[in-house]
Amino acid sequence: MKAAFYTLGCKVNQTESEYMAQLLEKAGFEIVSPNEEADYYIVNSCTVTATADQKTRQHVRKFKRKHPNSVVILTGCMPQAFPVDAENLTEADIVTGNKNDGDILNLINRHNMENNRIIAVNEHRNGDKFTDCSISKFSERIRAFVKIEDGCDRFCSYCIIPMSRGRVRSKTPDALKTEIAALAENGIKEIVLVGINLSAYGKNEHFNIVDAVKICSENEKIQRVRLGSLEPDHITPEIVSELSKIEKFCPQFHISLQSGCNKTLKNMNRHYTAEEYRELCRLLRSSFENTSITTDVMVGFNEESENDFYESLRFVQEIGFEKVHVFPYSQREGTSASKKGDSVSKKEKERRAEIMINETEKIRKEYFQSLIGKSVRVLFENKAAEGIYQGYTKNYTPVRLESDTDIIGLETDTVITGFSDEYCISKLPI
Repeated sequence: MKAAFYTLGCKVNQTESEYMAQLLEKAGFEIVSPNEEADYYIVNSCTVTATADQKTRQHVRKFKRKHPNSVVILTGCMPQAFPVDAENLTEADIVTGNKNDGDILNLINRHNMENNRIIAVNEHRNGDKFTDCSISKFSERIRAFVKIEDGCDRFCSYCIIPMSRGRVRSKTPDALKTEIAALAENGIKEIVLVGINLSAYGKNEHFNIVDAVKICSENEKIQRVRLGSLEPDHITPEIVSELSKIEKFCPQFHISLQSGCNKTLKNMNRHYTAEEYRELCRLLRSSFENTSITTDVMVGFNEESENDFYESLRFVQEIGFEKVHVFPYSQREGTSASKKGDSVSKKEKERRAEIMINETEKIRKEYFQSLIGKSVRVLFENKAAEGIYQGYTKNYTPVRLESDTDIIGLETDTVITGFSDEYCISKLPI
């Protein structure tokens, strides 16, 4: 039997797809590309935006249309947040949610026995424990995303995630240690710790994010440890100090900003001010050598005026992020912000996004330019083209190198000689 996964959304979804794929592999399934013929097509959905839901529906229908005799399975965040909408997507033979990832094989077997459509979406409830999703390998081979936290308690006014993921819960340190050992034995050299609200790892427990980084770094076969997306108000000076002492820790911080305007931040129900965010960036850059700070910025949030937008833009320029993901606000049904309407037109959102993107790309190019002539240490992960290999520095700068030999898995010093829009170009030192 062949199964194919199509995964939308974040690194957590990618990890959960890997987990489900390994469950099926252990049961004798062959995992193939979604572009190939398969007996089962699993769409692991994202529901952060209405566009994500649209992509989910499109792919469920496409797989059923192209492979009418195959079983199409819809899972992930969309059914979890909007179970009625998911049930109404009749092209899906099995509808389940991210709470049921571990049941994927049982659902398939049940469908084979009953030959009926199955709807199995269990609600997240307060007090739920972190459910096992341990993996022993990862499709990228060198770098693995490891989920250690699920759920979110923040309730930002624009965000549906608490509805699709439930409350904060964390993987135990013992379970993490076992998982890291298995990944290391299978050739993984870099661990990226991920979660829905990663910086809340260990909330109401006796451990925190520093403990997770230490567990990974203590494995002698793991060369690097980095963190996924973080919330700024959870990164305390104590945590920064402890992380700075861990040699294998990568000083790359993706810290969600959303807006550099305090009025907008308050309307979003974010839990910090622009001034507090600025101070955190100052602390990080003074605590780590060659640190990089990347972020997400939303434009056109409801009631964001022209002045608010330019206040946010000036803040982004001041911080000088190494990379910025810019996106226009999109109303999300079921959130508190959606009840207030949308006062910024689509055309205006697109204009503001274009301005923000152009300015942040200038900053990124200036950063790449500053690296020319410098020696950087790169862990090479994959082949970008024939004879061209790509990897990342510890601060997650993408670097490419021409090589006649396979250097995947090699960590080596290189010298930056140039750059494109997306990566730096390097050569081996003489």
